[in-house]
Amino acid sequence: MSKLQAKYKRVTTHSLLEMKRNREKISMLTAYDYTLAKIIDDGGVDVILVGDSASNVMAGHETTLPITLDQMIYHASSVVRAVNRALIVVDMPFGSYQGNSKKALSSAIRIMKESGGHSVKVEGGSEIIESISRILSAGIPVMGHLGLTPQSIYKFGTYTVRAKENEEAKKLLEDAKLLEKAGCFALVLEKVPAKLAKKIANSITIPVIGIGAGHEVDGQVLVLHDMIGMNHEFNPRFLRRYLNLYNDITSAVKNYVSDVKSTDFPNEKEQY
Repeated sequence: MSKLQAKYKRVTTHSLLEMKRNREKISMLTAYDYTLAKIIDDGGVDVILVGDSASNVMAGHETTLPITLDQMIYHASSVVRAVNRALIVVDMPFGSYQGNSKKALSSAIRIMKESGGHSVKVEGGSEIIESISRILSAGIPVMGHLGLTPQSIYKFGTYTVRAKENEEAKKLLEDAKLLEKAGCFALVLEKVPAKLAKKIANSITIPVIGIGAGHEVDGQVLVLHDMIGMNHEFNPRFLRRYLNLYNDITSAVKNYVSDVKSTDFPNEKEQY
């Protein structure tokens, strides 16, 4: 851990702005439960995202759309109890903020009060700016999310890279500036060309955290279960696996089953 990292006993939204100014890259991972959140917080990650990807990872849904506000609050509460250092960002689920700014505020307040999270994240730009403004007016920090926005997957019809064409790239840059002006403290860019991501990161003062957006943004985020290899079906170009826990855990389970079947477990030292 660098000296610069060590000084942040508790990472805040202000810390992230300092990191960008000091050119220190921001590390961000997802977590949905107490045990893994505690491990990655102890590992020194700067930001923990309680992602609506829990819909896929924890519940086995095809998309992020089915997860509810109550379920997000449950997952976030579990993470909050484990974390001492990282900034905790909680995804607002589909249907909790789009099209109704009063509902957006109510949803965000519930997340903050009932989970103890530090901030919320929403997907979209100009389409949801009224909801973002209302949430911010209550003093709730908001992280934006542009590019590939999984809650809009049925609109896109594909998980392919976004903003390769000039018109969409121009809107993405405009939306990024709009979110900064509105008061968002950071922005996630998902699956956009690296050159565009660099341009956006250099055009705004708030941190830009990428996933499939190249290395010249201000930080990176991955889904923890992908990064440690608990999932093995998902293999996008941007994913680097640091472990292969799917194979390791499967092997351990097989050894356990074998030991139970053969009466090798428990042995005399493992009983009372």
